[in-house]
Amino acid sequence: MSEWFANGRVIDAILALMLLEGIVFWIIRTRYGRGLPLRALATLLASGAALMLALRAALTGARWEIVSAFLVVGLFAHLVDVATRWE
Repeated sequence: MSEWFANGRVIDAILALMLLEGIVFWIIRTRYGRGLPLRALATLLASGAALMLALRAALTGARWEIVSAFLVVGLFAHLVDVATRWE
């Protein structure tokens, strides 16, 4: 189990589940017209995916610039997500 964390495989599995989640929510939205608008769904998943990629980079010993870049991408995706939901 520790190897899954050391080589980042656990993050790959989480990212795959996030992709599946996005597909399911997209199908629900297009078929039934319920749930988040697709733009909100995309920014929500993008911010989470960026954080997961930052964690994967940190777990696998990537340079700090790579980790920071993923964190900045996550921040911008989060800000866009908040801006689209702000009333």
